[in-house]
Amino acid sequence: MSLFEHEARQFKFDVLREVSHRCFEGKLNESITDELAYQLIPGKRADFRCCVYKEREIIRQRTRMAMGQSPVPSENDNPRQIVRVIEAACDGCNIHKILVTDNCRKCMAKSCMSACKFDAMKMGSDHAYIDYDRCKECGACVNACPFNAIVATQRPCKASCPVDAIHMDENGLAQIDEEKCINCGACQAKCPFGAIEDMSWMVNVIEELKAKTKMFAIFAPAIQGQFDNATLPQIKQGIRQLGFADAYEAAIGADAVAWYEREDALKHKVEGQKITTSCCPAFVNMARQHFPTVYENNVSHMVSPMVATGRYLKKHYPDYKLVFIGPCVAKKQEVQDSCIDYCLTFEELAAMMVSKHISPENVTPSEEVIASTHGRNFAIGGGVSKAMLQALSENNEDAVTAEYADGSEACKKALMMMKVGRFQPDVLEGMACVGGCVSGPASIENMPKVKMRMNKENAALKDKTITSTLETFDFSDIDLHR
Repeated sequence: MSLFEHEARQFKFDVLREVSHRCFEGKLNESITDELAYQLIPGKRADFRCCVYKEREIIRQRTRMAMGQSPVPSENDNPRQIVRVIEAACDGCNIHKILVTDNCRKCMAKSCMSACKFDAMKMGSDHAYIDYDRCKECGACVNACPFNAIVATQRPCKASCPVDAIHMDENGLAQIDEEKCINCGACQAKCPFGAIEDMSWMVNVIEELKAKTKMFAIFAPAIQGQFDNATLPQIKQGIRQLGFADAYEAAIGADAVAWYEREDALKHKVEGQKITTSCCPAFVNMARQHFPTVYENNVSHMVSPMVATGRYLKKHYPDYKLVFIGPCVAKKQEVQDSCIDYCLTFEELAAMMVSKHISPENVTPSEEVIASTHGRNFAIGGGVSKAMLQALSENNEDAVTAEYADGSEACKKALMMMKVGRFQPDVLEGMACVGGCVSGPASIENMPKVKMRMNKENAALKDKTITSTLETFDFSDIDLHR
């Protein structure tokens, strides 16, 4: 049975599962890329691409990424660039922006030819065609055609990128501008061929587990509802069964961040300044790389819930390594500047569990100390600022006004408004993924289903306060500033 309806994502998962299984069994070797290529593409007939040879090469490059290597060997590999292009898979899109469709009637007006200033529009025997050596993709012919027979299209990866970090090379393959890229994974989620994927540390984590390294897992609150009907305690126990000493909710750190970020918000309000939240690393990357003045003046100085939880654990268990597990690929970049040692996605965690025959639904859970729903709701768009308002209320302080930017395009607009001094609320909460972390590019289940399961499981905690979490997990002596 397939885990994903998206066939490219299923192939990715199949590769992750097989790499995980071989790694746990100690059977990773130099021939693994060829072995998986022939195991997953066994026949002589191509089902998805022009030939089985290309399909197998795609599997080879996917396998390299699953093992933490660049899809093709590179001398100048940048480990901070998490999102990569699988070149063998990136050839299914039409590489031309302007296209003449079959609606062309070869009309007598020839408006398209008149509108073109570069002599790129020609008339063939049946319809117009474009000389792409001359075409500048200006779109004049598109606007001129009375039949709407000429269309301007954009490749999904490029159209989805909020920071214009994707362009096409001379061969029509996608290229990522690492100076602009914020590793949000939007292009990865939108590519219909699965030609853009994230680098993996799964093999590193499995090797640490096999070596009996003392290691804790920290998981994002969006993990609720990702594993069928498994409850959160069952998922935690399943993580332990992989070999982790224990598993902790990042929602604990979210409660702490909400509590102390409220102080930042009040301070900024008194000073007449706006403030943004610090939860989403892609949003923070966008501010730092594309709105540096906003980053310096307005981005909250609080660390993310992941880092907050990590610092708490490092304080009390300095000898333990930490692995964050979430739906976000940008976290893989964030951990490189933090106390967290490795980062896994939900996809990679599921691959590890399947390879070890662990089914969270069938695991017997144990009683757990848990975070509040306010911390857990950091996973849902608008939840971060709502938690901050809750913290203000629990401390009997004045409320602040907040606005939620839903998705990277909305984040970009809000940051621009803040840059020019036209953002009105006190607090800006930005999430690069529409709907919040529950829509992260490495999620397993769809957002409506996850939210429904979260709401059902968390209903019993509706009266639990942020303060009660901090009474159990004391962050008062933990530095939560970036």
